[in-house]
Amino acid sequence: MTPEVAKIIDSIDVTLNAGGMNTINIVLAFVMYGVALGIKPHIFVEVFRKPKSVIIGACCQLILLPLLTFLLALLMGSFGWISWTMALGMILVASCPGGNISNFISSLSKANIELSVSLTAISTALAVLMTPFNFWLYGNLFLKCTDVAGAVPHLVIPLWDVFKTIFILLGIPLVCGILTTRFLPKVADKLKKPFQWVSIVFFIVMVILSFMGNLDAFAKCIKYIFLVVLVHNLLALGTGFAMGSIFHLPRKDRRTITIETGIQNSGLGLVLLLGTSIFAGLPPHGGMLVITAWWGVWHIISGLAVALFFNKSKKQI
Repeated sequence: MTPEVAKIIDSIDVTLNAGGMNTINIVLAFVMYGVALGIKPHIFVEVFRKPKSVIIGACCQLILLPLLTFLLALLMGSFGWISWTMALGMILVASCPGGNISNFISSLSKANIELSVSLTAISTALAVLMTPFNFWLYGNLFLKCTDVAGAVPHLVIPLWDVFKTIFILLGIPLVCGILTTRFLPKVADKLKKPFQWVSIVFFIVMVILSFMGNLDAFAKCIKYIFLVVLVHNLLALGTGFAMGSIFHLPRKDRRTITIETGIQNSGLGLVLLLGTSIFAGLPPHGGMLVITAWWGVWHIISGLAVALFFNKSKKQI
């Protein structure tokens, strides 16, 4: 990647007024509420009787993916394939919890739905702590390990501020959704599928609105963004599948962990980028924005492709 291309990518900027940001936050909270509608207490009882798959899946999402993403970013950065802003975008995505369409993709893949819901719930609940911690750890570590570290202000993540943001966007909707499922099961069943489709439409609209004023710049750099996200997403999917295979998990569980690791909540990443002051002190960092936004579009495509592959495969994959 040439310095000119990196400059074009970082020049992409999105500004939202308070009203626009509040709207995004509210919609994202409703999306997470929809995810929680599929979480029933009895699901956890059966899954945790044999916790091996849950533990491996959670480790893939919360520990392995951020670590491997950091190493991938270092490798790609050393060859000049990505800028430091794109690397931070990759780390931000890897630090987010599992995506809210993973349960839908798992159902299409004939995977273990109960395990999928359990992993989504666990990663979402732990995201209150793990998302700010992983991004703070690997973001700072990446900048220290690269030549640009001295040219970029020290990345200081206000963990408490991010904790509050994630708690409001994820924690409260999660509790409300579980309570709805517990006390109003008929209402929860009627709302669950519509909310899944709303989450997909919401993200696509969110990305379109974000880049409405930067279409020319985005068109010039899409091939670079496409390749970076493709490789990163393949790493995520491959990590889940490899770990499931290494530990000889049942076929349905292996499929679930593959999907859960490969689908990330990029919507949360965009909210943190656009709705907080975390990155206000950094130089232009459009690379973070485009990586995070395109990840959210691409993992829907790759998730559907993986589901098709699993269903068409003649082998017991």
